[in-house]
Amino acid sequence: MIELRPVEPADLDKFFEYQQDPDANRMAGFSAKNPSDRGVFDHYWQGLLNDSSVTVRTVTADGEVVGNVVVYHSEGVPELNYWTAKSHWGRGVTTAAVEQFLREFTERPIRARVVKDNLGSIKILEKAGFRRIGEAQGFANARAAVVTEEILELS
Repeated sequence: MIELRPVEPADLDKFFEYQQDPDANRMAGFSAKNPSDRGVFDHYWQGLLNDSSVTVRTVTADGEVVGNVVVYHSEGVPELNYWTAKSHWGRGVTTAAVEQFLREFTERPIRARVVKDNLGSIKILEKAGFRRIGEAQGFANARAAVVTEEILELS
């Protein structure tokens, strides 16, 4: 069973652990320059958790913390981000979490950005009703290269 709940302090240890996976970082593309720097991680998460305009949820699968869903505002539009532990990829966890989150977070339009070759994430967003509206270029620390991102939107 997939559930969303408010972030608890102990969840951050799991989020940090999941951030250490090089494959997950590569798929996300946009990660910390040094994902193993706990100080940078903690600073980033405290900023999210202390910002009243940000909505953050922990994702659990059968009671186990397996990821998170975050919405923050970028250029005046809410932007969806999520991270799921690699051990739970391909099991429908992220699809279920995104769909649950979008029932709770009803502000529209909402956007998401995904590295163009992250087909699994694009598929998740399209299942939730997002449509491609553009592309952007950005430097991805995890790949040490400029990548193309798909910009998707749910109206």
